[in-house]
Amino acid sequence: MHYIYLHGFASSPNSAKARDISDRFAQIQTKLKIPDLNAGDFSQLTITRQLTQVAAEFNNDSTPVTLIGSSLGGLTAAHLGQQNLQVQRLVLLAPAFGFLSHWLPKLGDEELQRWQQEKYIMVYHYREERSLPLSYDFVTDAAQYQEKLLQRPIPTLIMHGKKDEVIPIEASRDFARWRSPPKVSRPWVELVELESDHALGNVMEETWQAIRLFCQLP
Repeated sequence: MHYIYLHGFASSPNSAKARDISDRFAQIQTKLKIPDLNAGDFSQLTITRQLTQVAAEFNNDSTPVTLIGSSLGGLTAAHLGQQNLQVQRLVLLAPAFGFLSHWLPKLGDEELQRWQQEKYIMVYHYREERSLPLSYDFVTDAAQYQEKLLQRPIPTLIMHGKKDEVIPIEASRDFARWRSPPKVSRPWVELVELESDHALGNVMEETWQAIRLFCQLP
């Protein structure tokens, strides 16, 4: 089994969560890949680019893969699992389901219109500790990645904070209990609700123990 961790939006492999999980994998002597999804050019970031980049990390020998994704990395992991049979297990930490519907309203109509016209908007990047331009292509690309497309029964563990201020926990609840003609549900999804916010910083031990049990790690 190969393990790959996907960091969140405007983040990096050096985020607190990525470092914490990486250290814990090191302690049990299990390899964890953490690709840099900024790919040297945050301004041209799209979900499609992330999908292509991470799929290139898979071995060609059909070794099964477990993806651990945080926020936008979680959304990317879910779509990779839908597209790629090599993905055998998903761990999603505060996954960014409905990302555009939660993020764009915070910008406001004027800012959104300006972004569309000028093609770029400045977004604060946590690793760089400064604002960087992001192309409007990010929005048009992200719009095609709908949760209703995610129907492959992959064993999935979702951990989401009840006080998440970025992606409300309802997004994960809706995903886990989704109903739509012909009455499709997702019984393969286990949702753990935590007393935390989007960062999950105060529940990392609890998060790790759940990951360890779910992934049957030593």
